[in-house]
Amino acid sequence: MTSPSTTLLRARRAVRAAVLVGLLALTALVVPQSSVQSSEVSLVKIRHAQGVATGGADVVWILAVGSDARPGQAMTRARGDALQMVGINTRTGAATAIGVPRDSWVVIPGHGREKINSALYFAGPRGMAGAMSNLIGIEPDYVMVTRFPFFEDMVDDIGGITVNNPRRFSDPNLKKEGFAKGRIHLDGYGSMAFSRIRYGLAGGDFDRSANQQRTLRGIHARIRAQADVPGFIERGVLTVLEHTDTNASPAELFELAQAVAQVVPSKITTCVVRGRIGFVGAASVVFPDVAQARRLGREARSDAQLRGC
Repeated sequence: MTSPSTTLLRARRAVRAAVLVGLLALTALVVPQSSVQSSEVSLVKIRHAQGVATGGADVVWILAVGSDARPGQAMTRARGDALQMVGINTRTGAATAIGVPRDSWVVIPGHGREKINSALYFAGPRGMAGAMSNLIGIEPDYVMVTRFPFFEDMVDDIGGITVNNPRRFSDPNLKKEGFAKGRIHLDGYGSMAFSRIRYGLAGGDFDRSANQQRTLRGIHARIRAQADVPGFIERGVLTVLEHTDTNASPAELFELAQAVAQVVPSKITTCVVRGRIGFVGAASVVFPDVAQARRLGREARSDAQLRGC
């Protein structure tokens, strides 16, 4: 039997959701198009997606891609730098992230075999979704592409993040002084550098992908810590909406934000697809362990949980 306090809480959340959806819809109508900066984030709803079933047992899959687009270059027609397939179980609060090294040699629909990071360049977000589906066996519901400067601003806006760094490393270009081993606090720029450096890491691309997952954990911890602050999620969604080119509705953006905030930290599992370094012609590539990638996909598809890595 549902307690009166639980019923009241649900009613309040429903009212908040209804008010926010109305506010977002009104914003979309009254804000002049020229003033909306829609070039920092792209959120593409893939055809089969039906939205975030926050009251059901469905798992929503979001392919997060960091675009290395240069100024003036189309964000969704550049190469992908950070590639993480994130699953969220909206019923249990479980979540998982499957990282894929950017140099993984895979089949890109309509373009043959190439490095997976080039799928964005050749075929946009939908091409990246197809390449990831070919490797892992899961088609994402959404593909989110963001520029790194916006990512930095977002981390700064939430007050920075804390990550557990397993080893000291540095990079002469991105972070000369390096990152200390242990629990460290990162601002926006530090989070970007922590996520992108690979040459100072023993495991190269594989360790970089693991660091990206540590960054995602840090971001989630900050969001969860502030999720109950009145207006926090609403302000965040409005900010994202102002900078986002999307075919998803404002209501879906709010539902996605709520789903992220409700993830339970102890129920987060992560893994990076393994592989071996090799060459195709003169190009250094990663030949991914397809069997492992498919196993991870099978394990996590229905409940967003990995049993091993």
